[in-house]
Amino acid sequence: MHFKFISALFITFFLGLSSFSQDSLNVNLPKPNIISASVVLKSDTLFYIKSSPDSYPVKIRAQEISSKLEDISKWYIKSKDSIYLKSDDNYVIVMYNDITAFIVTKNDAKHHNTPILNLASTQMNSLTTTLNKSTQLSIKEWLKRIGYFALSFIVLISFIKLVNWLFRRLDKRLAKIEKSFLRKNRNIIKYFIPSKTANIFVFLSKIIRIIIIGITLIAFAPFMFSFFPWAEHMVHLFYGYIETPVKYVLFGFINFIPSLFFIIIIAIIARYIVRVASHIATDVELGKFNLPNFHKDWAKPTQKIFSILVYAISLVMIFPYLPGSGSTAFQGVSIFIGAIISFGSTSAIANIIAGIVITYMRPFQLGDRVKIDNVVGDVISKTILVTHIRTAKNEDVTIPNANILIGKIINYSNNREKTIILHTTITLGYDLPWQTANELLIKAANQTIHIEKEPEPFVLQTSLDDYYVSYQLNAHTKEAKKMPLIYSELHKHILEVFNEAGVEILSPHYMAARDGSLTTVPSQLKPTDKSPIQKIADHLTGRNQKITISKPDSPKEE
Repeated sequence: MHFKFISALFITFFLGLSSFSQDSLNVNLPKPNIISASVVLKSDTLFYIKSSPDSYPVKIRAQEISSKLEDISKWYIKSKDSIYLKSDDNYVIVMYNDITAFIVTKNDAKHHNTPILNLASTQMNSLTTTLNKSTQLSIKEWLKRIGYFALSFIVLISFIKLVNWLFRRLDKRLAKIEKSFLRKNRNIIKYFIPSKTANIFVFLSKIIRIIIIGITLIAFAPFMFSFFPWAEHMVHLFYGYIETPVKYVLFGFINFIPSLFFIIIIAIIARYIVRVASHIATDVELGKFNLPNFHKDWAKPTQKIFSILVYAISLVMIFPYLPGSGSTAFQGVSIFIGAIISFGSTSAIANIIAGIVITYMRPFQLGDRVKIDNVVGDVISKTILVTHIRTAKNEDVTIPNANILIGKIINYSNNREKTIILHTTITLGYDLPWQTANELLIKAANQTIHIEKEPEPFVLQTSLDDYYVSYQLNAHTKEAKKMPLIYSELHKHILEVFNEAGVEILSPHYMAARDGSLTTVPSQLKPTDKSPIQKIADHLTGRNQKITISKPDSPKEE
């Protein structure tokens, strides 16, 4: 009996001790801290988000949802847009049209001690109510917004007046600047200024003033109307249209800065290489720097070709770094321009290539007397496309380089240290000894100016024809540019020498066609040596007084 009582007492004591220990442990265990953050829209708290410290930071999540809902409110139109729930296994999505507004998770439902669908529906209703409230303003709110509009309008007008006042004062000072800036002959800016503008600086200040006022109106006027609910959507749309190109240009420029530095470096290096090549070419042309087997007149053309190649390579390297170089439009325009150049400059390309070939062939130099395309004259200029020649008649002839390359070129000044041979041909009858003909021709050559005595002139019998012999007189001269004068003097002296010798420069063909005269040599003609035709003409005109009149009974005398 005592044993049972003691056992029951022991068990009761043990159980009480156990329950006391468990209660004391439960009291001492800390409860988990629940952190909450509010989601705010239009200064109204929509709902709270709760989470434990070990989950995603609740404040950041609330800020992200608030920002997203703020953007949605800018575009929300009650009659057009819809807000609904989209369920999944572990979460529920609150949708705005086809855009996710925010997500409600099972963890959120657990912290709110409510089913996930109920929580999502409650939060969606709060969002819808707030969005619909934003379009329904009270009289106080209307008055407040009208006041903001009036204040902003006053600020806009005041700013425009301030800008006009400042620029009027600036124009007065700029008007005092001397007008000599516009009188400079090389100042191209004056052609873009209205004729009544007194000063270029005043004109530029007006342009800047108009730009400032225009930018202010474009940026500030929509802000004024943004206070009214019916204009909020249009204002955001307007700013969106402006924001897109501005961001594109701004961020495009920022992204272009590394490429810009690369382009600048390439341009500086290319310009430096071209400048060094130009100095070398100048020294080679002046004889200060000698290159073996390289003519001085090659210096400038080679430098130009080298410069074109350097700039072409630089452009190829720069092209991928240009803004929009990879776009289809840019590539299409490049192909179109290339096609136009290819089809429209076939002859120009041929002349350019011919000009380069002629430069390194060196068939003539500036100042040379040449014959090209039956044109004889002095070379006055050579370009990459054409060559200019000035004839002895002071005529300027332009010949394309392609024609020069496919034609023949005679250079009378190619060797300035030696003479060239001038030649002319006459025909004499077989009755005249060739020794006499040679002697007379050489005598005429020696009497001609600019004909060299050494080497001596010589005569060649070029042909023995049916009725005459062809004699070719050859004479040396160093004055190639005076060939027309020398030929004229030479022919004149040939006539004089043969006249003095009484030798006719006639062929038997000419003699067969004679009109009856005994000779055509001026020094051998006598007053009575007249042709029958001339005698008849003198008789009819009464000039022949020596003709004896026959008797009347003679038929011939009549």
